[in-house]
Amino acid sequence: MEKPILVLVIHLFLITGVQAQITGLWKITDEKSNVEKSVVEIFEKDNAYHGRVVRILPTSKSTHCDQCTGALKDKPLVGMVIISNLTKTANGGEDGTILNPANGNTYSCYIELVGPDRLKVRGYLGLPTFGKTMYYTRLKS
Repeated sequence: MEKPILVLVIHLFLITGVQAQITGLWKITDEKSNVEKSVVEIFEKDNAYHGRVVRILPTSKSTHCDQCTGALKDKPLVGMVIISNLTKTANGGEDGTILNPANGNTYSCYIELVGPDRLKVRGYLGLPTFGKTMYYTRLKS
């Protein structure tokens, strides 16, 4: 009887440790040009993960959401929440949304920690099969 309890405690410890590593500052690199564009903060609010732009790097051509519609049209990217309402999982989050400021479109998304300093971010329409994956790199202090 003691062994199952020990396994449960270890499992809970590992899940908590991984979840704690999701939050923080992450660099976004353009996958086509391999140029670092911005820094996003992944944070927890209302028991879900969210992400907001905290810095636009000098290599980025855009500072405002020119392609967005509605209330976000022409708003500054810094401070903008671009990842919303990810339900926490053992190694990331799922069933959330992500805004692509380059085209103003919002997609379903999930995130997955694939290494201590590497975050897989997948945006998609309908099924995850029909989407695009980006990798964020943890910003070192």
